[in-house]
Amino acid sequence: MALIPFDDRDGSIWMDSEIVPWRDAKAHTLSHGLHYASLVFEGERVYGGKIFKGREHTKRLRGSARIMDFDLPITDDELDAAKQAVIGANNIVDGYVRAYCWRGSEMMAVSAQQTTAHLAIAAWEWPSYFDADIKMKGITLDIASWKRPSPESAPVHAKAAGLYMICTLSKHEAERKGFHDALMLDYRGYVAETTGANVFFVDENGKMHTPIADCFLNGITRRSVIELARSIQIEVIERHIKPEELGLMRECFLTGTAAEVTPVSRIADHEYIPGDICRKMVDGYSALVNA
Repeated sequence: MALIPFDDRDGSIWMDSEIVPWRDAKAHTLSHGLHYASLVFEGERVYGGKIFKGREHTKRLRGSARIMDFDLPITDDELDAAKQAVIGANNIVDGYVRAYCWRGSEMMAVSAQQTTAHLAIAAWEWPSYFDADIKMKGITLDIASWKRPSPESAPVHAKAAGLYMICTLSKHEAERKGFHDALMLDYRGYVAETTGANVFFVDENGKMHTPIADCFLNGITRRSVIELARSIQIEVIERHIKPEELGLMRECFLTGTAAEVTPVSRIADHEYIPGDICRKMVDGYSALVNA
């Protein structure tokens, strides 16, 4: 199937306070955000015409911008309204919203204190990847050669463009080997996350384990799944997980806006059988977002 480029589609995009035709939503090639990765973004899911935890995404986008030493040019209420306007303009019922803010082209140097912050919001139809039964087969993960950096080396708690360079490289390498994605370790050698999702493991006693989010994003879906698990009396342990523990776990799954809850059947040479806990999380999260 031929890919449809994202710059050549029908629809509307909100950009700098107005709805414009999709193909007219353009930034200059000398924007600071393009050359120096001074861009932050959010990926949000729409279920039944409503964004799941939209205000949390709005607050995280502003937090990411402030970590990157700029700010959103509108209020949280205005941003939430703009997202709903884009959903309406594109007649989205089940889909994806991407809000993103970047530094403009006033300065083309490392210093960018005189640049204007631009904000845009796009939305497109995007139903869930798979139905529950197909999803329960699980995906496969390689182990990436790139590692998540220390908080002293990068703004790790911002959802910022530059932090995804090593994710793209890791996913490309994994796909060339025949895997779906890659599991990344952190700078200390502990299990961190995949290239775009948080990871959970289930031990032989039915307890869930997930890495401490101290050098990567504490995902909104991650937090939702932890709350869901604890609400049905499943113990969740946030801790540092060593790679040598991968073979001791019984189940594994990923969480993220795009991934939702996706079981894993293999990490490198370690195999998992998506079972009861994975099923409860897949079904429970589906019920939560469609409530």
